Amino acid sequence: MGRLTGLLLLPLLLFASTVETYPWSRGETYLMFLKRLGLPQTLYYDIDKEDQKLTEEIRSGVSYYVMHDGNGTVEQVLVPVSDELQLHLYRTSAGDYAFEAIPVIAKTLRGSIVLSIENSPYYDILKATGSKQLAQAFVNAFKNSLNFRRDLRKGDRLAMVYEQKYRLGTPFSMPKLLTAMIEMRGKRHAVYLNTDERYYDEKGRQVEGFLLARPVRNARISSGFTRRRYHPILKRYRAHLGIDYAAPRGTPIVAAGSGRVIFAGRTRGYGNMIKIRHSDGYVTLYAHQKAFRRGIRKGKYVKQGQVIGYVGSTGLSTGPHLHFGLYKNGRAINPARVVQVTTKKLGGKARRSFLKRKKELDALLDEAMKKPHEIKAVRKMDRACYIDPEKCTPVKKETP
Repeated sequence: MGRLTGLLLLPLLLFASTVETYPWSRGETYLMFLKRLGLPQTLYYDIDKEDQKLTEEIRSGVSYYVMHDGNGTVEQVLVPVSDELQLHLYRTSAGDYAFEAIPVIAKTLRGSIVLSIENSPYYDILKATGSKQLAQAFVNAFKNSLNFRRDLRKGDRLAMVYEQKYRLGTPFSMPKLLTAMIEMRGKRHAVYLNTDERYYDEKGRQVEGFLLARPVRNARISSGFTRRRYHPILKRYRAHLGIDYAAPRGTPIVAAGSGRVIFAGRTRGYGNMIKIRHSDGYVTLYAHQKAFRRGIRKGKYVKQGQVIGYVGSTGLSTGPHLHFGLYKNGRAINPARVVQVTTKKLGGKARRSFLKRKKELDALLDEAMKKPHEIKAVRKMDRACYIDPEKCTPVKKETP
């Protein structure tokens, strides 16, 4: 398997196979998925605990790929669990199936949009691009600082510069808004994505209003966040999409932010788990709990700091701890970057760093205002091979 991993970095065309794309169904588990495709359950039970946990990171709606051979037999399956890592299930030369976690092969392209307001920023961006994600990203960037309904007039201009990942030729994951500007009644308002992955206005004031509290007080961090790490001994990619807080069994767990419970139940890998949806596209996850506090159930609204459960070791766990995950628009992000952040105006070294970043992004905005750059549609590859190239028929690659 180690030899194969090194050969998975470039898709090749394979005319004897066909690739189909599907959205992951809401409520479907990884084991249900294996059964539906007729794949062996050993692809869950024979993999290690860390990989089993990864199967619970699959989010509904994400696009996965299934490749069949000429006889309709499943040859390979690719299922993303984050922007950087995906599950790869493939048929070996012996006819059985194997599992591994590999990097997502994606190309990041930069685009820009400039337009005059006719209806609303959301509607006009959607009409111009066909992308709900881009429209929502723009609106979210300003919603805590500007009132579009009250102050926006027809003919006001907006501009945005963003990055979009493409996987196997199709858009993948949420676009990343680098900077955006809107002119309202002749006054320019802009936001900038700083190096800390948060948005600030021209004066270095944070414009996002979402804050997190530490979910377990006075707990030790036993494992940090990593998107994809190549284990030099195991010769495979590992990921830990959250932070583990080690604490005695029964220690109270509090909601890191106010929001609504969207899941409270038991899972195989994460044991007793709660998910809470917050504002600005954030979702928090609390896994391996001993028990939930009475009254905590799906649909209940909880406030920041409210006890929701108790530290335990349910699911695939070697000892009592809380696995705490944070997601924004379905993408796993490092909670350490958001927990107990400050909304104060930047100062000192942080301000100087931001002003340097702002200058770079202003240059991109100015360039976009002169000539917007539209990301041209990337041709979708209808056949792909991720296994040993010796088993593929090498041909000249198609160019977008």
